[in-house]
Amino acid sequence: MNILTSLLVIALIILVHELGHFLAAKREGIQVEEFSIGFGTRLYSFKKGETQYSLRLLPLGGYIRMAGTGQEEEEPNPRGFNQKTPWQKIKVLFAGPGMNFVLAALIFVYTFTIIGSPHPVKAAIIGDVIEGKPAYLAGLKPGDQVLSVNMVKVSTWAGFVEEVKKSRPGEPLVLKVARGRQVFHATVTPEMDESRKVPVIGVRQQIEFRKIGIWEGIKLGFLQTFQITLMLIMGLGQLLSGAASTADLAGPVGMTKMIGDAAAGGMVYLASFTAMLSINLGILNLLPIPALDGSRIIFAGIESLRGRPLEPEKENFIHFLGFVFLILLMLVVTYNDIARLVRG
Repeated sequence: MNILTSLLVIALIILVHELGHFLAAKREGIQVEEFSIGFGTRLYSFKKGETQYSLRLLPLGGYIRMAGTGQEEEEPNPRGFNQKTPWQKIKVLFAGPGMNFVLAALIFVYTFTIIGSPHPVKAAIIGDVIEGKPAYLAGLKPGDQVLSVNMVKVSTWAGFVEEVKKSRPGEPLVLKVARGRQVFHATVTPEMDESRKVPVIGVRQQIEFRKIGIWEGIKLGFLQTFQITLMLIMGLGQLLSGAASTADLAGPVGMTKMIGDAAAGGMVYLASFTAMLSINLGILNLLPIPALDGSRIIFAGIESLRGRPLEPEKENFIHFLGFVFLILLMLVVTYNDIARLVRG
């Protein structure tokens, strides 16, 4: 189920990205020969007008094939990509990543206005119980309200957390709990959270979703997209400066697990994670790495300054080197994924 959900999420993000290129190319009068989701063996295709629409075996990618982007033709196609002005090329190249940012903003608008924006409940009400953890073993359930910890009354989640933090791992806590009209006592033995070095029992705060008006939702949706974009760019800067490790990068295996975890949390978490992945793809494609949209935009800018494009052989060789780099990067992040799974 995680794999199916991941494939659908990735396919949506890629579809929107390629749709951006496709619509921009059509608007600029460029002949689009094929619109493909996926790589490899063609599973299904149909032709409408001059364009072949394809679904291929490997869904981890996609492309549009435009006239004037392959081998040199005997007769230059006046509707080929290579016959367009640098500005027209830049618009077509930027449209793919641009659509990823738009998709993210629309997803956030949807969650804020249709599902609602998340707000933590102040009362000491359990929102989620982590399977296998002390609270789960003690029989606590989502919706239970904690009234006291070791005879100390608690009325807020912050107060409840503070009392748990005061405890010692391995020493039982007696919780007074209300479940509907029933009030009972539960004995929970905290364990140490090694990453934060605090005692925990394995529960999460209850979250409520409050819907907001459409105009406020639009404003917050685009603001959220902007803020996450800045956050991800800062993270990329830390990676390049060495402040963050490549071991933190995730590949297809890790992404599948993260999408599955988000889906387990509910629609709002899956939608939000999809939006973040879409922003990630938009940023990645704008990087000046050969074979990506960002480098092609730079080449178009150089063409504008020089008054003529770079020789196709040189540009194709540079893009080939970029492709090799991306394959090596994919191998590194896949190794990271497998290593994390082995370590548990």
